[in-house]
Amino acid sequence: MPAAPAPARQPRPFQPQPWRDRRIEIILGNLLRTGALISAAVVLLGACIAGVIQSALNGRGRGRGQGLIQLGLLLLIATPIARVAFSVVGFAIERDRLYVAFTLIVLAILLYSLLGSGLGV
Repeated sequence: MPAAPAPARQPRPFQPQPWRDRRIEIILGNLLRTGALISAAVVLLGACIAGVIQSALNGRGRGRGQGLIQLGLLLLIATPIARVAFSVVGFAIERDRLYVAFTLIVLAILLYSLLGSGLGV
């Protein structure tokens, strides 16, 4: 007697993917890309405002556009720092203690170079 065919597998509802290297790489790539695009947009907006206000008001409102340009550059600097901070979280989820320790050291050095040098420390 022939065996009965196996029942068709039902599709599972969406389940989050495990934290694997490839998934973390994709998230980090998107983080860097998004940070660079946002910072470029803010710098471009600041340059447009600085140019328009400077020509319309003869230099009186120039600080607003320059402030946006500085904010865009700060976002550009903060993007790789956010990448390192997210890497700490990713390595912690993977329970890779050695990489968590090394990445925390890198994060501390980055934060010190950004903040500590301006504080006179």
